[in-house]
Amino acid sequence: MESSEWSQFTVKIPVNASIEAISKAWTSQEGLENWFLRLAEFSSPEGIVRERNEKFQVGDLYQWMWHGWSDEIIEKGEILPSEEDEIIRFTFGKAGIVSVKTYQEGSETILQLTQSQIPLEEDAKLNFHVGCKTGWTFYLLNLKSILLGGLDLRNKNNELNMD
Repeated sequence: MESSEWSQFTVKIPVNASIEAISKAWTSQEGLENWFLRLAEFSSPEGIVRERNEKFQVGDLYQWMWHGWSDEIIEKGEILPSEEDEIIRFTFGKAGIVSVKTYQEGSETILQLTQSQIPLEEDAKLNFHVGCKTGWTFYLLNLKSILLGGLDLRNKNNELNMD
């Protein structure tokens, strides 16, 4: 792959759910914890922690924790201004910027996630391009499963060693 191909990727999935339901799943602590994270805390630039069901705002800072990872593994970032019909845009630690949007293709609602500005160091290619793309593919499938009334596919048993 050329170096420019390593700097970003896009994952798409058809989701037979309303744009409103998809958006709600991405824009609050409660929404994100339902399908993605163990903890998704947001605070204003002044340090005021948002309520669980309160929509976060541009400039908010976040702290995220995943099921299956220790409490020492915390992702921190910032909510950025959205562009071109995006639901959300945020910094994703050292791994770049993530943007999420939906669009219609025929009768299908397509959920599209793009991670860009991925560093081009050799370890970033594996950790951020390949690793994040694999992770996002799973989590978008889990979101689709939950939105369609299906199972939560995450492993929430921290006692299992999945290495």
